[in-house]
Amino acid sequence: MHLLVVEDESRMAALLQKGLSEEGYTVSVAADGFAGLEAGRSAEVDLILLDVMLPGMDGFALAKRLRADGVTTPI
Repeated sequence: MHLLVVEDESRMAALLQKGLSEEGYTVSVAADGFAGLEAGRSAEVDLILLDVMLPGMDGFALAKRLRADGVTTPI
């Protein structure tokens, strides 16, 4: 299962990536809303873990944009 973590705090993103990887997940990380939008649109991910307070585009706006673009991946 491939997870996308959208988290701007590097320590938190690294902890999530490490812990989820140790549990057998493939994990991609995006550090801001715009990177999360690109990754969410282009990557074949099974789940998006999304922070709300992100630089560039907040998590709510990012989720709305992904849905408007037809991305149905669970968030």
